[in-house]
Amino acid sequence: MSVSATRGLRVESVPLTVTPELLNLLSVDSPLLWWRRGDGMVGIGVVETLSFSGKTRIKDAGATWREVAEAATVSDAVTVAGSGLMAFGTFAFRSTSEIPSVLIIPRFVVGQRAGVTWLTRIGFADESAEPLTTESAEQILAEHITASAQLGAAPVVHLSPASLSEAGFTSAVNKAIERIDAGEVEKVVLARELEGTLAGTQDLRVAITRLAESYPDCWTFSVDGLFGSSPETLITVHGRKVTARVLAGTARRGSDTATDLSNAAELASSHKDLDEHGFATRSVVNALTPYAEQLTVSDSPFTLKLPNLWHLATDIAGTLASGSNSLDLVFALHPTAAVAGTPTVAAVEVIDDLEPFDRGRYAGPVGWIGADGDGEWAIALRCAQLTGSTVTAYAGCGIVSDSVPANELVETEMKFRPIVDALS
Repeated sequence: MSVSATRGLRVESVPLTVTPELLNLLSVDSPLLWWRRGDGMVGIGVVETLSFSGKTRIKDAGATWREVAEAATVSDAVTVAGSGLMAFGTFAFRSTSEIPSVLIIPRFVVGQRAGVTWLTRIGFADESAEPLTTESAEQILAEHITASAQLGAAPVVHLSPASLSEAGFTSAVNKAIERIDAGEVEKVVLARELEGTLAGTQDLRVAITRLAESYPDCWTFSVDGLFGSSPETLITVHGRKVTARVLAGTARRGSDTATDLSNAAELASSHKDLDEHGFATRSVVNALTPYAEQLTVSDSPFTLKLPNLWHLATDIAGTLASGSNSLDLVFALHPTAAVAGTPTVAAVEVIDDLEPFDRGRYAGPVGWIGADGDGEWAIALRCAQLTGSTVTAYAGCGIVSDSVPANELVETEMKFRPIVDALS
């Protein structure tokens, strides 16, 4: 049981009359962010970090969060998604990862959603504090803006292959195709990593802001050193409404309008990409079925345009079954075929054999959860992990029988582009 569950938390959310730019509120040390299209939440300070590991890490996190929420006293004058008690979360891809999975309960949260701006203060119930008002909340906000206004140097990080060279990656793709042709799996997702060093004078907030501004339609996140802009929503729960978006199948953007549209049309008719996308969509539907009612799925995949890529996408919606929360769905979904393969268990075994590194939180769930179990979770893609001064970026692609190793290498280069540009 966590400290916050045994002591109990006191949570107060009040509306603000000012509308600050959330990206300007990022903390110098360990910035906490969940942001898309101008809306989202910034965490300031930390009340408690809950850590989990092993096969049951996500399930344990869900159970612990229920205890924390039940023991909390919440006064929420805002009542929008994300106000009141909440925690930012990031989970390791593999149960054997040495990197912990965490839920971070912030001291303060500044949030914006659908024209509403608020501040949440979280503390222990046995701590003395005057009741939070809009006036005192805006004073807290002003003090934080003053303390964090000075940005350091823009980061310039040279990223280069780490434990797996480009030739090593194409060799791994060839081996994966051999195992697919042998009938072990139908699809497997292989990744590679790049590493570099962030100098002490360089400010990670600059890179995070670049990602948000360059990819406004993606979820830009920063949680416990993991930062990125993910195009793929794993699961969203607001009230009892459940939504998910599956992305699998990728093509490069064209250099002109005609080439761009041609690339999108070719992707939409590619048997290889349609097969890969079908595996991913079925895995999500099968995982959600026990937890959600009245599931609806897009009739056919559509092409989703991002600044640097086209993706095949499918939207899924349904109604949450009673008694479940967003982490229950995350537990059921992870890992999807989009980031592991099909069948999932066999595909993860192939990944373990062919990837000579720990993915850490790459391709794992990242997002937030509220007191009522609502939340928004993405798959940690187009991301990097800062550990000490070392930055490790990750990118992968789905391998099927007719994959071409050289093309898969190019796809990873396209997927590295957001992080490479943010750190250039």
